[in-house]
Amino acid sequence: MALPHAQSGQIVSMRPLGDRLPETVTTAILKAGQLEVMRVVLPVGKSMKEHQTPGEATVLCIEGMVEFVSEQGVQQLQPGDFVHLAPRALHSLKAVEDASLLVTLCLKPAKAA
Repeated sequence: MALPHAQSGQIVSMRPLGDRLPETVTTAILKAGQLEVMRVVLPVGKSMKEHQTPGEATVLCIEGMVEFVSEQGVQQLQPGDFVHLAPRALHSLKAVEDASLLVTLCLKPAKAA
């Protein structure tokens, strides 16, 4: 059964999961016209293969550590680290430790001026 998405004005906790992290799965927080927000949970050793998004994206590490691979090379995302991705930027993720991330996706690329 799918969990309901957050409603306009609803407060949603994005605090670290702590001891609950190992039994938590990735969940969609919000999906609206132009925006999708999700908490991505990656157990140690698990990865998201190389992919791209049509619009801009951001990744905020809430807890744990993730190896983030992009055109800039291999970087470590630790709690509090934030990265922005341009539209169609190839990237991949691999959990070095159990981790949770706040991922925000722009579903529609910006129109050219």
